[in-house]
Amino acid sequence: MEPYKTIQGTASAEYEEKKSRFIGQVAHVETEGEAVAFLDGVRAANPMARHNVYAYVLRADNRVRYSDDGEPARTSGLPTLSVIEHAGLKDVICVTTRYFGGTLLGTGGLVRAYTKAAQDAFAAAQVVTFAECIDLTVSVPYPLYDQLSHWLAEQGIQVLSTDFAGDVAVEVRVLATEADAVQAAIIELTHAAAEMLASEPSYQPLATNE
Repeated sequence: MEPYKTIQGTASAEYEEKKSRFIGQVAHVETEGEAVAFLDGVRAANPMARHNVYAYVLRADNRVRYSDDGEPARTSGLPTLSVIEHAGLKDVICVTTRYFGGTLLGTGGLVRAYTKAAQDAFAAAQVVTFAECIDLTVSVPYPLYDQLSHWLAEQGIQVLSTDFAGDVAVEVRVLATEADAVQAAIIELTHAAAEMLASEPSYQPLATNE
């Protein structure tokens, strides 16, 4: 399986333009059924909304769908899809709910508004890369913990958990291709005082700094 970018869970953001409210909601979905269920949930939660524009991209069969949901053609669903594709995301859906504010925005205004609503919603989400990863459990004496923690943060390495019983045990997730280099760097950093246990490689979500 090739690595791919997606988001974890759900996120939302709200944008207002000339008294029209645009509420962007995004979610990680892996099937068309999950995408439709998320869309139906947004519609049910916003029964008075004028529009619920959506777009989703799924890895399965490279399935792509979008809808303007009553807005002028190519002013909302397609711009939403463009945001997803520009970000390189898969297995995601974005639904933007519009509460009409009484002022027409025009074609260009709608494109800008729906684009921003989608961008803001994805900006609020945690982007992850699904890739072959290894989880490392690194155990160090207490005096070395601050140094290790600072180094992990500097390197942008994802920390899964920290256990302060006995020695400090820090569980981190790294790309399988980088695991050997990370272990070697930790050994050098701690002057071989660290003990490490590596999991078997598996496809897992790896947080990114996006």
